[in-house]
Amino acid sequence: MNSLLFNLKTLKTLIFSTIICLIIPSQASAQKVSAQKYIETHKERAIQIMEKYDIPASIILGVAIHESAFGNSRLAQYLNNHFGIKGKNSSTEIKSAYKGYDSVDESYMDFIRILQNRKQFNHLFDKYEKDDYRSWALGIAKGGYASSKTWSAQVIGIIRKYDLDKLDQPSNSPRVESASKTNLYIVKPGDTLSRIASQFNTTVDDIQNDNGLRSSRLQIGQELSL
Repeated sequence: MNSLLFNLKTLKTLIFSTIICLIIPSQASAQKVSAQKYIETHKERAIQIMEKYDIPASIILGVAIHESAFGNSRLAQYLNNHFGIKGKNSSTEIKSAYKGYDSVDESYMDFIRILQNRKQFNHLFDKYEKDDYRSWALGIAKGGYASSKTWSAQVIGIIRKYDLDKLDQPSNSPRVESASKTNLYIVKPGDTLSRIASQFNTTVDDIQNDNGLRSSRLQIGQELSL
C-alpha cells in the first residue's frame, strides 16, 4: 500500500514537472512574438518622428515598450497611452489618473510635445544627436520623467536587447522615397482628422498646419494635402 502511494506521488510530481516545462517555453515564445509585433507595427512611425523632430527612434520605441509592456498594459489597451503620461481621460472601462488618447499616434506625439515644451527636457534637442540614445535616456530620466532610479537603465536595456539603435541610422528611414510626394485626399462621410492621420501615417497637427486648418471640423468633399 505504501509502495502504491509512493508511486502515485511520484507520478503526480512527474506530470506537474512536465506541464511546467511545457508552459514556460510557450510563455517565453509568446512574449518574444509580442515584442517583435510591436516593433514591426510602430518602427516606421518612430523613424518618421525621428527624422522630423531629431529624437532617436530607438528612444521613442524603447520608452513606449517600457511604459506600455509592448502595448499590452491596461493603459495602452483602454487609453491608447503608451508612454505613461498622466492627465484626464473619459474612459468608462478603466479608472486611472493617466491621460486618454483617441489613437496610439496621438500618444506618440504627446510624448514628443512634452520633451519639446517642458524646460527640463527641451534642452536635450540641442545637446544630443539623434543617434545618441544613451544620453537621451539618461537626460530624460534626469529631467524627472519617471520616479524609478533604474528607469534609464531599463530603457537602454530594451534598446540593446532588440537592437533598436539600428533604427537610428539614416539608411532605415522610410521617408526617402515619399518625402517629395503630396497626396490629395477628399474628405468622406465619417472621416475625422485622427482617422485620416492614422491612415496616412501622419499627425493631426501636421494635417492642420499643412492645410491651414484652425479647427478639427471637416466637410464632406473637402480637399486635404497630405
